[in-house]
Amino acid sequence: MNRPPFKPLTLGLIAALVITAGAFGLYASRSSAADATKPAAAAPVVSQKPALTVSITQAHSGVLPIKLSANGSVLAWQEASVGAETNGLRVQELHASVGDSVKRGQLLATFAADSVQADVALARAAAAEAAANAAEATANADRARAVQGTGALSAQQVNQYLTAELTAKARVESAKAQLDSQQLRLRHTRVLAPDSGIISARSATVGSVVGNGTELFRLIRQGRLEWRAEVTSVELGRIAAGTGVVVTSPSGAQYKGKVRMVSPTVDAATRNGLVYVDLLGPVTAGKATPGALKPGMFARGEFELGSSGALTVVQTAVVVRDGFSYVYRVGPDNRVAQLKVQTGRLLGDQVEILGGLKPEDRLVASGAGFLSDSDLVRVVDAAPAAAK
Repeated sequence: MNRPPFKPLTLGLIAALVITAGAFGLYASRSSAADATKPAAAAPVVSQKPALTVSITQAHSGVLPIKLSANGSVLAWQEASVGAETNGLRVQELHASVGDSVKRGQLLATFAADSVQADVALARAAAAEAAANAAEATANADRARAVQGTGALSAQQVNQYLTAELTAKARVESAKAQLDSQQLRLRHTRVLAPDSGIISARSATVGSVVGNGTELFRLIRQGRLEWRAEVTSVELGRIAAGTGVVVTSPSGAQYKGKVRMVSPTVDAATRNGLVYVDLLGPVTAGKATPGALKPGMFARGEFELGSSGALTVVQTAVVVRDGFSYVYRVGPDNRVAQLKVQTGRLLGDQVEILGGLKPEDRLVASGAGFLSDSDLVRVVDAAPAAAK
Protein backbone atom coordinates (compact mmCIF):
# COMPACT_ATOMS: atom_id res chain seq x y z
CA MET A 1 0.00 0.00 0.00
CA ASN A 2 1.40 3.32 -1.02
CA ARG A 3 1.57 6.00 1.86
CA PRO A 4 0.81 9.53 0.76
CA PRO A 5 3.96 11.62 0.95
CA PHE A 6 4.08 14.44 3.55
CA LYS A 7 4.33 17.83 2.17
CA PRO A 8 7.21 20.04 3.31
CA LEU A 9 4.79 22.66 4.67
CA THR A 10 3.07 20.18 6.93
CA LEU A 11 6.39 18.98 8.34
CA GLY A 12 7.38 22.53 9.10
CA LEU A 13 4.22 23.22 11.09
CA ILE A 14 4.65 20.10 13.16
CA ALA A 15 8.23 21.00 14.00
CA ALA A 16 7.20 24.51 15.03
CA LEU A 17 4.53 23.16 17.39
CA VAL A 18 6.97 20.76 19.04
CA ILE A 19 9.51 23.52 19.64
CA THR A 20 6.86 25.85 21.06
CA ALA A 21 5.55 23.20 23.46
CA GLY A 22 9.07 22.44 24.69
CA ALA A 23 9.84 26.09 25.29
CA PHE A 24 6.65 26.58 27.28
CA GLY A 25 7.35 23.52 29.45
CA LEU A 26 10.90 24.73 30.16
CA TYR A 27 9.59 28.16 31.15
CA ALA A 28 6.94 26.64 33.45
CA SER A 29 9.49 24.41 35.20
CA ARG A 30 11.88 27.31 35.74
CA SER A 31 9.08 29.46 37.10
CA SER A 32 8.09 26.76 39.59
CA ALA A 33 11.69 26.37 40.72
CA ALA A 34 12.06 30.09 41.16
CA ASP A 35 8.90 30.26 43.21
CA ALA A 36 10.13 27.42 45.38
CA THR A 37 13.41 29.23 46.10
CA LYS A 38 11.68 32.42 47.21
CA PRO A 39 11.50 32.84 51.06
CA ALA A 40 8.12 32.28 52.56
CA ALA A 41 6.29 35.42 53.66
CA ALA A 42 6.46 36.06 57.47
CA ALA A 43 3.29 35.23 59.37
CA PRO A 44 1.57 38.29 60.86
CA VAL A 45 2.53 38.89 64.55
CA VAL A 46 -0.46 39.01 66.94
CA SER A 47 0.34 40.98 70.21
CA GLN A 48 -1.08 39.53 73.52
CA LYS A 49 -3.53 41.77 75.35
CA PRO A 50 -2.85 42.38 79.11
CA ALA A 51 -5.30 40.60 81.39
CA LEU A 52 -5.56 43.51 83.84
CA THR A 53 -4.23 46.96 84.58
CA VAL A 54 -2.68 46.96 88.05
CA SER A 55 -0.75 49.15 90.45
CA ILE A 56 2.33 47.95 92.29
CA THR A 57 2.98 47.77 96.03
CA GLN A 58 5.74 46.34 98.17
CA ALA A 59 6.03 44.83 101.63
CA HIS A 60 7.52 46.96 104.37
CA SER A 61 8.76 46.44 107.90
CA GLY A 62 6.75 47.79 110.80
CA VAL A 63 5.81 47.22 114.43
CA LEU A 64 2.61 45.35 115.28
CA PRO A 65 1.07 44.77 118.71
CA ILE A 66 1.08 41.26 120.15
CA LYS A 67 -2.42 40.34 121.33
CA LEU A 68 -4.01 37.26 122.84
CA SER A 69 -7.75 36.74 122.39
CA ALA A 70 -9.95 35.03 124.95
CA ASN A 71 -13.59 34.64 125.95
CA GLY A 72 -15.15 34.91 129.37
CA SER A 73 -18.00 36.09 131.57
CA VAL A 74 -18.64 39.47 133.18
CA LEU A 75 -19.34 39.18 136.91
CA ALA A 76 -19.50 41.40 139.97
CA TRP A 77 -16.13 42.10 141.57
CA GLN A 78 -17.65 41.44 145.00
CA GLU A 79 -21.30 40.95 145.85
CA ALA A 80 -22.55 41.65 149.38
CA SER A 81 -25.60 39.98 150.88
CA VAL A 82 -27.71 42.34 152.99
CA GLY A 83 -29.86 40.38 155.43
CA ALA A 84 -32.12 40.82 158.45
CA GLU A 85 -30.39 40.90 161.84
CA THR A 86 -33.60 40.62 163.83
CA ASN A 87 -36.04 37.76 164.23
CA GLY A 88 -39.78 37.75 163.81
CA LEU A 89 -40.22 41.36 162.68
CA ARG A 90 -42.44 42.59 159.85
CA VAL A 91 -41.02 44.49 156.87
CA GLN A 92 -42.67 47.88 157.06
CA GLU A 93 -41.10 49.82 154.19
CA LEU A 94 -38.56 49.32 151.37
CA HIS A 95 -36.42 52.25 150.27
CA ALA A 96 -34.34 50.72 147.44
CA SER A 97 -34.98 48.66 144.34
CA VAL A 98 -32.97 46.68 141.84
CA GLY A 99 -30.59 48.88 139.86
CA ASP A 100 -30.45 51.69 142.40
CA SER A 101 -27.06 53.16 143.25
CA VAL A 102 -26.69 53.50 146.99
CA LYS A 103 -24.10 54.95 149.37
CA ARG A 104 -22.60 53.37 152.45
CA GLY A 105 -25.03 53.75 155.37
CA GLN A 106 -28.02 54.59 153.16
CA LEU A 107 -31.39 53.31 154.43
CA LEU A 108 -32.62 50.31 152.43
CA ALA A 109 -35.55 48.98 154.49
CA THR A 110 -37.30 49.41 157.85
CA PHE A 111 -39.03 46.87 160.11
CA ALA A 112 -42.00 47.52 162.37
CA ALA A 113 -40.33 48.63 165.63
CA ASP A 114 -43.28 48.83 168.06
CA SER A 115 -42.51 45.62 169.90
CA VAL A 116 -38.80 46.36 169.98
CA GLN A 117 -39.40 49.83 171.40
CA ALA A 118 -41.51 48.28 174.16
CA ASP A 119 -38.70 45.85 174.93
CA VAL A 120 -36.26 48.76 175.08
CA ALA A 121 -38.50 50.62 177.56
CA LEU A 122 -38.80 47.50 179.69
CA ALA A 123 -35.04 46.99 179.69
CA ARG A 124 -34.45 50.63 180.57
CA ALA A 125 -36.82 50.35 183.55
CA ALA A 126 -35.10 47.16 184.71
CA ALA A 127 -31.75 48.92 184.49
CA ALA A 128 -33.06 51.83 186.59
CA GLU A 129 -34.45 49.44 189.21
CA ALA A 130 -31.15 47.60 189.37
CA ALA A 131 -29.31 50.88 189.79
CA ALA A 132 -31.59 51.88 192.70
CA ASN A 133 -31.10 48.53 194.41
CA ALA A 134 -27.38 48.85 193.90
CA ALA A 135 -27.41 52.31 195.52
CA GLU A 136 -29.24 50.95 198.57
CA ALA A 137 -26.90 47.98 198.83
CA THR A 138 -23.89 50.27 198.59
CA ALA A 139 -25.21 52.49 201.41
CA ASN A 140 -25.80 49.45 203.66
CA ALA A 141 -22.35 48.14 202.89
CA ASP A 142 -20.79 51.50 203.75
CA ARG A 143 -22.53 51.53 207.15
CA ALA A 144 -21.41 47.98 207.82
CA ARG A 145 -17.83 48.93 207.06
CA ALA A 146 -18.10 51.90 209.41
CA VAL A 147 -19.13 49.78 212.44
CA GLN A 148 -17.01 46.78 211.57
CA GLY A 149 -14.92 45.78 214.57
CA THR A 150 -17.03 47.71 217.10
CA GLY A 151 -19.25 44.77 217.95
CA ALA A 152 -22.42 46.45 216.67
CA LEU A 153 -22.65 43.94 213.84
CA SER A 154 -21.35 40.44 213.70
CA ALA A 155 -18.82 39.49 211.10
CA GLN A 156 -21.46 37.41 209.30
CA GLN A 157 -23.81 40.39 209.02
CA VAL A 158 -21.01 42.59 207.70
CA ASN A 159 -20.21 39.97 205.03
CA GLN A 160 -23.88 39.79 204.04
CA TYR A 161 -24.01 43.55 203.44
CA LEU A 162 -20.80 43.49 201.43
CA THR A 163 -22.02 40.53 199.35
CA ALA A 164 -25.35 42.24 198.73
CA GLU A 165 -23.48 45.26 197.43
CA LEU A 166 -21.51 43.17 194.93
CA THR A 167 -24.65 41.33 193.84
CA ALA A 168 -26.52 44.58 193.26
CA LYS A 169 -23.69 45.99 191.17
CA ALA A 170 -23.62 42.81 189.05
CA ARG A 171 -27.36 43.12 188.48
CA VAL A 172 -26.83 46.69 187.30
CA GLU A 173 -24.33 45.51 184.72
CA SER A 174 -26.69 42.76 183.58
CA ALA A 175 -29.56 45.23 183.24
CA LYS A 176 -27.35 47.56 181.23
CA ALA A 177 -26.39 44.69 178.92
CA GLN A 178 -30.04 43.83 178.41
CA LEU A 179 -30.76 47.46 177.61
CA ASP A 180 -27.89 47.57 175.11
CA SER A 181 -29.18 44.40 173.48
CA GLN A 182 -32.66 45.81 173.05
CA GLN A 183 -31.30 49.10 171.72
CA LEU A 184 -29.23 47.12 169.21
CA ARG A 185 -32.38 45.32 168.10
CA LEU A 186 -34.00 48.71 167.66
CA ARG A 187 -31.12 49.89 165.45
CA HIS A 188 -31.41 46.70 163.40
CA THR A 189 -34.98 47.61 162.47
CA ARG A 190 -33.30 49.98 160.01
CA VAL A 191 -31.45 48.06 157.31
CA LEU A 192 -28.48 50.10 156.03
CA ALA A 193 -26.21 49.58 153.02
CA PRO A 194 -22.89 48.06 154.17
CA ASP A 195 -21.02 49.68 151.27
CA SER A 196 -21.56 51.89 148.26
CA GLY A 197 -22.67 50.07 145.15
CA ILE A 198 -25.59 48.96 142.98
CA ILE A 199 -28.53 46.85 144.14
CA SER A 200 -28.44 43.70 142.01
CA ALA A 201 -31.29 41.76 143.65
CA ARG A 202 -34.14 42.33 146.12
CA SER A 203 -35.98 39.47 147.76
CA ALA A 204 -37.75 41.43 150.53
CA THR A 205 -41.44 42.29 150.26
CA VAL A 206 -43.46 44.71 152.33
CA GLY A 207 -45.50 42.99 155.04
CA SER A 208 -43.46 39.80 155.19
CA VAL A 209 -42.15 38.57 158.53
CA VAL A 210 -38.57 37.42 158.15
CA GLY A 211 -36.21 35.50 160.36
CA ASN A 212 -32.74 36.34 161.51
CA GLY A 213 -30.24 36.07 158.61
CA THR A 214 -32.85 36.16 155.81
CA GLU A 215 -31.39 37.83 152.71
CA LEU A 216 -33.17 41.03 151.73
CA PHE A 217 -30.87 42.58 149.10
CA ARG A 218 -27.76 41.78 147.07
CA LEU A 219 -25.32 44.60 146.45
CA ILE A 220 -22.51 44.90 143.87
CA ARG A 221 -19.84 46.53 145.99
CA GLN A 222 -18.70 49.90 144.62
CA GLY A 223 -20.42 49.02 141.34
CA ARG A 224 -17.22 47.31 140.19
CA LEU A 225 -17.33 44.58 137.56
CA GLU A 226 -14.68 42.12 136.46
CA TRP A 227 -14.14 39.96 133.39
CA ARG A 228 -13.13 36.37 134.07
CA ALA A 229 -11.36 35.16 130.96
CA GLU A 230 -10.80 31.49 130.21
CA VAL A 231 -7.26 30.94 128.91
CA THR A 232 -5.60 27.68 127.97
CA SER A 233 -2.86 26.37 130.21
CA VAL A 234 -0.31 26.91 127.41
CA GLU A 235 -1.09 30.64 127.12
CA LEU A 236 -1.66 31.25 130.84
CA GLY A 237 2.05 31.81 131.44
CA ARG A 238 2.14 34.71 128.96
CA ILE A 239 -0.18 36.82 131.13
CA ALA A 240 0.88 38.65 134.27
CA ALA A 241 -0.81 40.96 136.76
CA GLY A 242 -1.05 44.49 135.39
CA THR A 243 -1.39 43.44 131.74
CA GLY A 244 -3.68 45.74 129.76
CA VAL A 245 -6.89 44.33 128.26
CA VAL A 246 -9.59 45.57 125.89
CA VAL A 247 -12.96 43.85 126.47
CA THR A 248 -15.70 44.00 123.84
CA SER A 249 -19.34 43.64 124.88
CA PRO A 250 -21.92 41.78 122.75
CA SER A 251 -23.12 45.16 121.44
CA GLY A 252 -19.61 46.09 120.29
CA ALA A 253 -18.82 48.60 123.07
CA GLN A 254 -15.18 48.40 124.19
CA TYR A 255 -13.89 48.71 127.75
CA LYS A 256 -10.42 49.08 129.17
CA GLY A 257 -9.26 46.61 131.78
CA LYS A 258 -6.25 45.49 133.76
CA VAL A 259 -5.33 42.01 134.94
CA ARG A 260 -5.75 41.81 138.72
CA MET A 261 -4.85 38.17 139.23
CA VAL A 262 -4.06 35.01 137.32
CA SER A 263 -5.61 31.87 138.75
CA PRO A 264 -3.02 29.62 140.42
CA THR A 265 -4.91 26.50 139.32
CA VAL A 266 -6.23 25.05 136.07
CA ASP A 267 -9.56 23.29 135.65
CA ALA A 268 -8.91 19.56 135.37
CA ALA A 269 -11.79 19.05 132.92
CA THR A 270 -11.21 21.91 130.45
CA ARG A 271 -7.48 22.49 131.07
CA ASN A 272 -8.27 26.21 131.15
CA GLY A 273 -7.35 28.73 133.80
CA LEU A 274 -9.15 31.91 134.84
CA VAL A 275 -7.70 35.39 134.51
CA TYR A 276 -9.41 38.05 136.64
CA VAL A 277 -9.58 41.44 134.90
CA ASP A 278 -10.76 44.65 136.57
CA LEU A 279 -12.91 46.71 134.18
CA LEU A 280 -11.85 50.35 134.34
CA GLY A 281 -14.28 52.06 131.98
CA PRO A 282 -15.08 52.66 128.30
CA VAL A 283 -12.19 52.96 125.86
CA THR A 284 -13.67 56.26 124.66
CA ALA A 285 -14.18 58.60 127.60
CA GLY A 286 -17.46 60.45 127.70
CA LYS A 287 -21.08 59.68 128.28
CA ALA A 288 -22.42 56.26 129.19
CA THR A 289 -21.80 53.76 126.43
CA PRO A 290 -24.92 52.08 124.97
CA GLY A 291 -24.98 48.36 125.60
CA ALA A 292 -22.84 48.62 128.72
CA LEU A 293 -21.40 45.49 130.28
CA LYS A 294 -23.61 43.84 132.89
CA PRO A 295 -23.06 40.90 135.23
CA GLY A 296 -23.75 37.60 133.51
CA MET A 297 -22.81 38.80 130.02
CA PHE A 298 -20.46 36.82 127.80
CA ALA A 299 -17.71 39.00 126.35
CA ARG A 300 -14.60 38.73 124.23
CA GLY A 301 -11.32 40.42 125.05
CA GLU A 302 -7.74 40.88 123.91
CA PHE A 303 -4.70 40.91 126.18
CA GLU A 304 -2.04 43.43 125.12
CA LEU A 305 1.26 41.54 125.41
CA GLY A 306 3.57 44.13 123.83
CA SER A 307 4.73 44.55 120.23
CA SER A 308 7.21 43.12 117.74
CA GLY A 309 8.59 43.80 114.26
CA ALA A 310 6.74 42.40 111.26
CA LEU A 311 6.75 42.37 107.45
CA THR A 312 3.39 43.68 106.25
CA VAL A 313 1.55 44.28 102.99
CA VAL A 314 -1.71 45.99 102.20
CA GLN A 315 -4.59 43.59 102.83
CA THR A 316 -6.01 43.96 99.31
CA ALA A 317 -2.84 42.37 97.90
CA VAL A 318 -3.63 39.04 99.57
CA VAL A 319 -5.99 36.60 97.88
CA VAL A 320 -7.47 33.63 99.73
CA ARG A 321 -8.16 30.54 97.62
CA ASP A 322 -9.04 27.06 98.89
CA GLY A 323 -8.07 28.05 102.41
CA PHE A 324 -4.59 29.33 101.46
CA SER A 325 -3.29 32.88 101.06
CA TYR A 326 -1.55 34.06 97.90
CA VAL A 327 0.03 37.21 96.51
CA TYR A 328 0.96 37.96 92.89
CA ARG A 329 4.50 39.08 92.16
CA VAL A 330 5.07 41.14 89.00
CA GLY A 331 8.19 40.17 87.02
CA PRO A 332 10.36 42.33 84.73
CA ASP A 333 8.27 41.19 81.75
CA ASN A 334 5.07 42.29 83.48
CA ARG A 335 3.93 38.72 83.97
CA VAL A 336 2.66 37.71 87.38
CA ALA A 337 3.74 34.75 89.47
CA GLN A 338 1.46 33.35 92.16
CA LEU A 339 3.20 33.05 95.55
CA LYS A 340 1.81 31.15 98.53
CA VAL A 341 2.32 33.08 101.79
CA GLN A 342 1.57 32.68 105.48
CA THR A 343 -0.38 35.50 107.10
CA GLY A 344 -0.41 36.59 110.72
CA ARG A 345 -1.64 39.63 112.63
CA LEU A 346 -3.88 42.38 111.27
CA LEU A 347 -3.58 46.10 111.95
CA GLY A 348 -5.95 48.35 110.05
CA ASP A 349 -5.51 47.59 106.33
CA GLN A 350 -2.13 45.91 106.87
CA VAL A 351 -1.61 42.15 107.22
CA GLU A 352 1.51 40.47 108.52
CA ILE A 353 3.36 38.09 106.20
CA LEU A 354 5.12 35.31 108.12
CA GLY A 355 6.79 33.62 105.18
CA GLY A 356 6.98 33.21 101.41
CA LEU A 357 7.75 36.83 100.51
CA LYS A 358 10.77 39.10 100.17
CA PRO A 359 10.71 42.84 100.91
CA GLU A 360 11.92 43.72 97.40
CA ASP A 361 9.14 41.79 95.61
CA ARG A 362 6.83 43.90 93.44
CA LEU A 363 3.24 42.89 94.17
CA VAL A 364 -0.15 43.51 92.63
CA ALA A 365 -1.80 45.98 95.00
CA SER A 366 -5.43 45.13 94.25
CA GLY A 367 -7.54 43.08 91.91
CA ALA A 368 -5.32 40.03 92.22
CA GLY A 369 -8.39 37.85 92.57
CA PHE A 370 -9.00 38.24 88.82
CA LEU A 371 -5.53 37.00 87.86
CA SER A 372 -3.98 33.60 87.23
CA ASP A 373 -0.39 32.49 87.30
CA SER A 374 1.69 33.84 84.34
CA ASP A 375 -0.94 36.37 83.27
CA LEU A 376 0.32 39.50 81.50
CA VAL A 377 -0.59 42.77 83.22
CA ARG A 378 -0.25 46.46 82.45
CA VAL A 379 1.47 48.35 85.27
CA VAL A 380 0.42 51.90 86.12
CA ASP A 381 1.73 54.22 88.80
CA ALA A 382 2.65 52.34 91.95
CA ALA A 383 0.26 52.35 94.88
CA PRO A 384 1.27 54.76 97.68
CA ALA A 385 3.47 53.05 100.23
CA ALA A 386 1.98 52.40 103.62
CA ALA A 387 3.26 54.55 106.44
CA LYS A 388 5.99 52.92 108.42
